[in-house]
Amino acid sequence: MKKRIEYKEENIDPNEPIRLNKFLANAGICSRREADTFIQAGVVTVNGEVVTELGTKVVRTDEVKFHDQPVRLEKKVYVLLNKPKDYVTTSDDPQQRKTVMDLVKNACPERIYPVGRLDRNTTGVLLLTNDGDLASKLTHPKFLKKKVYHVFLDKNVTAHDMTQIVEGITLDDGEIKADAVEYASETDKSQVGIELHSGKNRIVRRIFESLGYKVVKLDRVQFAGLTKKNVRRGDWRFLTEKEVEMLRMGAFE
Repeated sequence: MKKRIEYKEENIDPNEPIRLNKFLANAGICSRREADTFIQAGVVTVNGEVVTELGTKVVRTDEVKFHDQPVRLEKKVYVLLNKPKDYVTTSDDPQQRKTVMDLVKNACPERIYPVGRLDRNTTGVLLLTNDGDLASKLTHPKFLKKKVYHVFLDKNVTAHDMTQIVEGITLDDGEIKADAVEYASETDKSQVGIELHSGKNRIVRRIFESLGYKVVKLDRVQFAGLTKKNVRRGDWRFLTEKEVEMLRMGAFE
């Protein structure tokens, strides 16, 4: 699975105008939202002219520069990491903690970045890519994707609380309902599987904390249909063509 996969390009007309922020995102420079900030800051030029107007369109043959460096559309890369504990999900960390980028630094020459976040102590499925379009589709509140977690708690979870989690719990930032929740072990009621679509920060920990439990261990076993099957903790693999196709098609709602 470490063999580099050349993914089929989506059918693209080279003369079709494309928004500048999308062009920068597709080149792996940054996300579209970040691109808008860079454009307004005046660090992007098109054919030698500084462009600050949002919504500007370019074609693939235009010469686009970011901080005076030519921007080229990269080949797309999709890497699935089985994230271990004690790694932060950022590209760099001012506190010098270990980041997930340390684990995938030899995967490819392209600049890939994590799609969404996992807390430092949460383990499991994390996708990294330079496909800005797909990344925003997978994390945008409008398209929230299914996530499944294996939760280890400090005590047995009552059947009443399990029902409560599916019916809805009110947290500081509004109500949250899990799509499904069940015991993850026949013999150990302190282990629970929970499925939800929410993209809110630390949501699983907050759900259980609000009911008086402490999350001892949290492992994301599925994200948007991707699982960590056959990937050891701390290791990674490239997505298959089929997985990429499914993600592009918006499967795994």
